[in-house]
Amino acid sequence: MAITEDSPITLVTDKVAAALLEKNKGIHTIGDLLELVPRGYLDPGQVTDLSHLVEGEMTVVVARIARATTRPMKNKPRQKMLTAVITDGARELDLTFFKAWGHEGKLVPGHLGVFAGTVTRFNHRWQLTHPEYEVMGDELDEEAVVRKFADRQIPIYSATGKVTSFKMRKVIDAVLDQVKEVREPLPPEVRERRGLVGRSEAIELIHRPHLRDDPGVGFRRLRYDEAFVLQTILAQRRAAVESLEATSRVARPGGLLAAFDARLPFELTAGQREIGELLESELAAHRPMHRLLQGEVGSGKTVIALRAMLAVVDAGGQAALLAPTEVLAGQHHRSITALLGDLAEGGMLGGSDIGTHVALLTGGQSAATRRQALNEAVTGDAGIVIGTHALIQKHVAFLDLALVVVDEQHRFGVEQRDALREKSATPPHLLVMTATPIPRTVAMTVFGDMETSTLRELPRGRAPIETHIVDSFKPAWVERTWSRIAEEVTKGHQAYVVCPKIGDSEDATGGDAAGGAASGDDNDIEWFDEDVGDPGDPGDEPPGDATTQPERRPPKELTGVYPLAELLATEPVLKDLRMEVLHGRLDSDEKDRVMRAFAAGTIDVLISTTVIEVGVDVANASVMVVMDADRFGISQLHQLRGRVGRGGVPGLCLLMTDAEPDTAARERLEAVESTTDGFVLARRDLQLRREGDVLGARQSGRSSSVRFLRMGNRDDEQLIAEAREDATGVIAADPTLTDHPQLAARVAMRLDEEQAAYLERG
Repeated sequence: MAITEDSPITLVTDKVAAALLEKNKGIHTIGDLLELVPRGYLDPGQVTDLSHLVEGEMTVVVARIARATTRPMKNKPRQKMLTAVITDGARELDLTFFKAWGHEGKLVPGHLGVFAGTVTRFNHRWQLTHPEYEVMGDELDEEAVVRKFADRQIPIYSATGKVTSFKMRKVIDAVLDQVKEVREPLPPEVRERRGLVGRSEAIELIHRPHLRDDPGVGFRRLRYDEAFVLQTILAQRRAAVESLEATSRVARPGGLLAAFDARLPFELTAGQREIGELLESELAAHRPMHRLLQGEVGSGKTVIALRAMLAVVDAGGQAALLAPTEVLAGQHHRSITALLGDLAEGGMLGGSDIGTHVALLTGGQSAATRRQALNEAVTGDAGIVIGTHALIQKHVAFLDLALVVVDEQHRFGVEQRDALREKSATPPHLLVMTATPIPRTVAMTVFGDMETSTLRELPRGRAPIETHIVDSFKPAWVERTWSRIAEEVTKGHQAYVVCPKIGDSEDATGGDAAGGAASGDDNDIEWFDEDVGDPGDPGDEPPGDATTQPERRPPKELTGVYPLAELLATEPVLKDLRMEVLHGRLDSDEKDRVMRAFAAGTIDVLISTTVIEVGVDVANASVMVVMDADRFGISQLHQLRGRVGRGGVPGLCLLMTDAEPDTAARERLEAVESTTDGFVLARRDLQLRREGDVLGARQSGRSSSVRFLRMGNRDDEQLIAEAREDATGVIAADPTLTDHPQLAARVAMRLDEEQAAYLERG
């Protein structure tokens, strides 16, 4: 049976190894196996520096055997154990085999070998127990070394269970000998223009490089292939969107939009005007708008979205604004109706003759209130409908849905957005907004999945925000934190204190902080990012002798809203302040009451979960304390601190943490402390968390459709830009890839069912 890239890996390895590869690395076919690239290379003739060993890490080294001895085991005198010592000429590493049989004649002093195993310490010495190894010969047997490794670098693969680097090398070597042809997706003119080697040559360079070869040439080809195939998929998607027919929506002269602009209490920034004009032109087109609007926290995205919504209402259509939480949906409803004034009271006594209704629909409303909102949506009385996940329920209908606005898009799954867009007879226009892009959003932006507009300037009146890290294990620092809140309240300002969990009797231990969401459609995202690590995780320790590392404090219990509220009520500097709590499990009326009271200034300190992360706008709030700040991601911290400094008063954000120096958690906090530029932070977040699945709904971390490229790496982003140019040209000339069968096959391999459905839905 001929072996091809599409053949299962069971043809070249045993079932146990195949199962491990499929489970741990997603390797199913020979093509997948060939893309399982080495993490490094060794020169078979050059010994490895043993000074860089790290306890607990898998290592592969080239070293010379210094000595080897066997002796009977104490408890099993008939069984011999073997210990050997290998050296780089300056340092030593012990090898231990509890069964000497099979090793005695191989580990000959003076010979070079390649040794692989997990590094441990025993009696203050580095050790490998039962390592894998290959002995190459003594220093005089240079020809034997050349014969053994054919003048090649030794590729080192990440081990997976019993599938070691040695076994991986043998399996892939066998595959390369049997696969006669590797699929070539790049058109010849593209390879020539970009100076790329052929794919077969690239695979050989990566897995079997000679000593004089540069494997980086092969890696560059794989990175370009990945970019080109993904760009081809996205180019096909853009072409499909452009082929759809949408209803043109043009604001009528003297209508809602003109009246709104005339009464705006502030002047639009140049960026807001420019993007507003662009949106108006795209809404007027006969193909659906598909645009991402990103901008700093408080840059004025909501006003741009409102103007777009008014334009489609002027044209006889409706707009839906999807918000991730009830608090944010309520905030949008209050601020939009306040901005519109009598324009939001169409048909009502005292309302404008050209006005409309702004309906609010959430899961926590009473039945009567929901019925009224549903009726206004289906009859068209409400030109603008604002809501949470309740908007996407099957029984929700619109008379003529023209525009879908998704606020903080990363808080929604693909299916949720599609469910709302499918409530229109013709494809509605889509505007997606985000303040600080999370990794997946940045990747989508780089790949050109959406047309993108960016607001970089802040409206007048936004004050600077200072950010400082507070060590929670230093009592004086904690006391000073509470004093700063009291000082701000004395000046007439207000404060937020944000906690990672609710902390009531219904809380699962650590559940809210470790990835769970609060119940109900409020969906408080009270979590720390899954891939950013735990400050108590040994993986955060710097390399070196574990015995010399400072002792770590045991991780403390995460701070809850209710326990903290009780504690702060006893703090001398705070006990006389008006404090209340807010979280996603409160009923809708209570949440609305608390937010209205805080906005009115009758609450001094709001102790809250991350339900206030986005959209909440209280101009008088000047200080925020984030408890257990190391449990939040960079983008989320930046979003949170954007709640202060909104009223012309300088803002202060204090990040309280017990994360120690030189840990990944501390690095994230230091990044937030160092800059208020959300775009800089988004790039750093991307570098730390990976980009997620650019073709599906997964947002970050391990499940990524990008294997070789790194968003945040400027060289790769330039390569992606080149690939987009090339792929767009190919699709323009050959939309169905009829003349490019190898590329079409590669595209088909790249898309699983979930991703294909995602792209089909658009």
